[in-house]
Amino acid sequence: MTISHISVGHGPRRVLALHGWFGSARGWGWLPDLVDVERFTWAFLDYRGYGARAGVAGEYTLAEISRDALDLADSLGWDRFALVGHSMGGSAAQRVLADAPERVDRLVGISPVPAGGVPFDLQSWALFDGAAANPDNRRAIIDLTTGNRLSRRWLDEMVRFSLDHSTPEAFGAYLTAWARTDLTDEVKGSPVPALAVVGAHDPALGADMMRETWMRHYPNARLEVLANAGHYAMYETPVRLATVVEEFLGR
Repeated sequence: MTISHISVGHGPRRVLALHGWFGSARGWGWLPDLVDVERFTWAFLDYRGYGARAGVAGEYTLAEISRDALDLADSLGWDRFALVGHSMGGSAAQRVLADAPERVDRLVGISPVPAGGVPFDLQSWALFDGAAANPDNRRAIIDLTTGNRLSRRWLDEMVRFSLDHSTPEAFGAYLTAWARTDLTDEVKGSPVPALAVVGAHDPALGADMMRETWMRHYPNARLEVLANAGHYAMYETPVRLATVVEEFLGR
């Protein structure tokens, strides 16, 4: 049985998309509406505890996401494919790369968590660790990572979406998975063409962080900075994001 996912397009280039901590298979903003359906086929996966798979029990680890992603690719008959991961999905995509490097022909991270995870001071960890139970923490995180510059209505909608499309148990457990898992030794030096797309208004996973991590880990890496975006380019600058990503994937 094929793992629950959303498929967009019918083109020959295959793309497996792994969502962020606040996302789901349906949490990609306007990006799915902008896919070039003649050139690409995108499969948007839900992790266990998210979206259509909210009721699926799991360990809520990067390794588990990788297994499910590869099972989905197998069920679709995809021997090789590109990976696109947003935020937490960026670290999950690198876990897939480590597990099946021969199957990944391109790697794209949209504000990706680096292979080494994310260092937190005590105050920041308390904010993020409390987000599973406290919607105000979720709102503060989204506001912070988009540069404290977006509308109150949009922030509220993002929090509501997150609450409606993830279980507190899964949401809480995945924090440890993406923040405190170190894959660096498993992916460093991989020759895969790798694109990092970041927003200029993301204070945490921006260009400086990518230069210290992504660009050093992948010898065939590129960095693209979106001038009018923070952490959620699929909502903030979706047309430019889709253009940059599909230009890279279509090369």
